[in-house]
Amino acid sequence: MSERSAGTGNPTRWVTDTGPEHSQWYVDRFRRLAAEGADLAGEARLLDTLVPPRSRILDAGCGTGRVGAELAARGHTVVGVDADPVLIEAARADHPGPRWLVGDLAELDLAAAGVVEPFDAAVLAGNVMTFVAPGTEATVLRRVAEHLRPDGVIPVGFGTDRGYPLADFDADVATAGLRLEHRFATWDLRPWRDDADFAVSLLRRPA
Repeated sequence: MSERSAGTGNPTRWVTDTGPEHSQWYVDRFRRLAAEGADLAGEARLLDTLVPPRSRILDAGCGTGRVGAELAARGHTVVGVDADPVLIEAARADHPGPRWLVGDLAELDLAAAGVVEPFDAAVLAGNVMTFVAPGTEATVLRRVAEHLRPDGVIPVGFGTDRGYPLADFDADVATAGLRLEHRFATWDLRPWRDDADFAVSLLRRPA
């Protein structure tokens, strides 16, 4: 995430809640996990079941590109966006193929970067919604939704103990013009329960 968000001058939580070396630590961590054979594709497997083959997918807050890269390997066309240039540099180095762009989700305008065709789906994994600047959550969801075709799906996952209450998220979903269809406790679809420490919400842009 970048230092600024939504043109307001507000720093993102990625900046305020982490130290200056956090981005490189994050890159190194996921490179190590990949080298150790850790399963890093759970989010991609779920989204792959929700869309037709060869779909266009927006990886919003793509980080180092692990989700988008797996989706591309499954035959989808992927564009990944993250505000942190360190993470985007790692994605380009480690996962050539998808298009990786530096950009703030609260100001998302892919047409300005020459990406004009709408997407069939988007994914916000890796606690993305808890790292955007406070007060921009509904704007982020709306900007992402505007890049989807009608009836496009958006899986969103984040920890419920990270300072962004689910009640606030649900209100932001409605403000963004999206519909909550399903909620689970994990990316492998364990049943939702009120005391779960993680939530995976499947959102839909109305047709």
